[in-house]
Amino acid sequence: MKKILIFVFVAMAFSSCKNRTENQEKSVVQTTEDFPVSYISAGEEFSPGDILSSAEMQQKFQELKAGDTVEVKFKSQVNTVCKSKGCWMKLDLPNEEEVMVKFKDYGFFVPKDIEEKEVVVNGKAYVTEMSVEDQQHFAEDGGKSPEEIAAITEPKKTLSFLAEGVVIEDN
Repeated sequence: MKKILIFVFVAMAFSSCKNRTENQEKSVVQTTEDFPVSYISAGEEFSPGDILSSAEMQQKFQELKAGDTVEVKFKSQVNTVCKSKGCWMKLDLPNEEEVMVKFKDYGFFVPKDIEEKEVVVNGKAYVTEMSVEDQQHFAEDGGKSPEEIAAITEPKKTLSFLAEGVVIEDN
């Protein structure tokens, strides 16, 4: 009986991983001004148009207070991505600032090798304060050294984004 239960759980685990991967990425070839000619789509699809630059997005973040949210689409370069699953990424903003991007309902991931690629994200921008423990966790997932992780000792204001969909340049 134990062997049957173990087999059922293992089969369910493999089938759920397979389904998540199939839903994770869609390659698309399209020509528009807003999206790259060839791109990968993850999460919910969204239309091009009204996409802010990283400088315009930084201005939006400066206008937000803790607890505020704003629905936007913006384009930026990926600085860091979760090396474990692709379950978060940090996007570049001017003046050495970054946006921490997570994915709606943990429902999709991005490829783990997209650093320095351009992406367009669609979702909600907000400002939070990140705890020391969360910062250390994300630093570990991002491949930081034990010394860099240990140097994190204070909470910090974090520019955050909950993405419903992501478009990644595919070249």
